Formats: sequence, structure tokens, C-alpha cells
Amino acid sequence: MVRSRILGVGRYLPERAVSNFELEEMFDTSDEWIRQRTGIEERRFADEGVYCSDLASEAARRALENAGLEAEDLDFIIFATLSPDHHFPGSGVYLQAKMGLAGIGCMDVRNQCTGFLYSLAVADAFVRVGMYRRVLVVGAEVHSSALNFTNEGRDVAVLFGDGAGAVVIGPSEDDSRGILSTHMHADGHFADKLKLDIWDISKKPYITPETLTNGDIWPKMAGKEVFKHAVTRIPEVVESVLKECNLKTEDVDLFLPHQANLRINQFAAYRLGVPEEKFYSNIESYGNTTAASIPIALSEVLENGMIEKNHLIMMVAFGSGFTWAASLMRW
Repeated sequence: MVRSRILGVGRYLPERAVSNFELEEMFDTSDEWIRQRTGIEERRFADEGVYCSDLASEAARRALENAGLEAEDLDFIIFATLSPDHHFPGSGVYLQAKMGLAGIGCMDVRNQCTGFLYSLAVADAFVRVGMYRRVLVVGAEVHSSALNFTNEGRDVAVLFGDGAGAVVIGPSEDDSRGILSTHMHADGHFADKLKLDIWDISKKPYITPETLTNGDIWPKMAGKEVFKHAVTRIPEVVESVLKECNLKTEDVDLFLPHQANLRINQFAAYRLGVPEEKFYSNIESYGNTTAASIPIALSEVLENGMIEKNHLIMMVAFGSGFTWAASLMRW
């Protein structure tokens, strides 16, 4: 089987930047409180009427341009998001239409913070077995429409932002370069620790007037539980990938962790014995963009010249489910 690699990368962030000081005007919080606990200084919010697939189409266009390809060169689309345009159909088909395409397959992946890495693993498998040659993988979110900007929701509302990142996956001409290994895990025993209750299909009807008043329309998070598991699982999965590849942490040139909370990533880096400067961070500017955070970060580091040919890049994420994953690639 051929190895797959990333052919092009792109990102798109809405223009509107929302600072911590702006959130201070909505509920009881402070810039100092947010920065100390999360590392976030501002995030981007999409305007009214903007869909998740709108952000995705811009990121996809830039990824194709970066790869030197046209939309018509794509064979398949994988769209990772927790904030789809609609409950159904999947957002991939809306993205396909906005890109002027028809006929190629589309698939949505709903793995929240690990969605991009799970999607990348699917694209890697498609290319490796020769099923498709050019696969678009997009992570995009419009969180700002589903956040509770009151004192009751502030612990979650301060964390999230909107944005999109995309990559084009294709065969590698050099078998030593590309995606080397991806490990994915989950533990559904903790599914209720970070979830949105509104789509409880066991209720008949599943949305009632009470849904709007009892808080089910807002995301809920047991923050301490998430933190405790994240700082354990992130080092575990990184070490398991490195062990399979007969490598050590010092062999990795750059870590691209999911941008959930700066303190989580700092703690994980400490446990791995990795200098903080090798754990890339942009959460201060964008907040948690869930499925979009890793491809956004990858686009930034490439643009800034932080990755060179043959560099080893470790991408790692932990999130709702609980799910966690890591993927190692040689650029």
C-alpha cells in the first residue's frame, strides 16, 4: 500500500474578534480569570446567517490552492464538526454544493475535538488502499450560535470560538514521508461529562417548550473530569504512537495539540518531558475551535516557516466522548 500525505493546508477565521473584555459585559467574568484558567485572550465569532459549511468552503478553497489543485480533482469529502449546518443531512453535502461539485461521496464525522484526527485516519486509509486519490478533510465550527452567554453558562462560553481548517490528502511519492501512524481511542463511560442534551431522541417529542427553559439547549461540561482525563490520555496516546514507530519524544520536531485549554497542554507537555515551546499554541487568539483547531494550527505553522521537509509532527487531541487520538507524520 502507498503512504498518504498532506498535499495542501488552508484555514479560515471569521473577521469578528471577541475579546475577554467584551465577555465581561455579558456576564460575571474577567480577562484575568479567563487567561489564568484557559490561556484565551480572544476568539472569533461568525456573523448571523453564516453556516459552518461557509467557513469550511473558504478553508477548503485555500487548501486546494496550497496543494495546486482544483475542486474537480477531489474524489471524496470528509467533514468533521459538532456544529453542523442542520441536524440532518450532514454538512459535507452542503460543502460539496458550495464548492461547485456533484457526484463525489461526502461523509460527516461527529467526534468533536478528535474529529479531525479521526477523519484524517479515514482519509489515510482510503488513499492507502487505493480507493481514492484526493480526499478533502475539513474541520469547521460555528460554536457562537450555541453558547449560553449568562452566568449559568460562562464556564463553557468563555472557551469556544468559530473557525475552519482543511487539508487535502493524497498519495506520497516518498514512502518515508507522510502519515506514519494514527491511534484512536474512546471510553463512552464518560460520555455525559461533556455533552449537549437537546438532541435526546428517547424523548417523544424530543424537543418541547421545556427544552428551552431547563438548560438542555446549552452544552454542559464537568470541567475537572475533562481536565483530569485529558492530561492522562494525551501523554498515553502520544507515547503509544511513538513506541510503534520506534521513536522518542525528543525525535518529534513539533507537537500540534488540540487547542482546548492552554493549561491542559502545558501539563501534558510536562508529563511527556517536552519543552513548552515545542507544544504549539494559538488558543490565545482563537479559543477552542474543536474539530478545526489542529488544521488551523497546521496552516499557521506552515505559513510561519516552522515546519521543514522531513520534520516529524505529532498531532494529538482529547475531547467529548471521551475520545482521544494522536497522529504522527513526517513532512
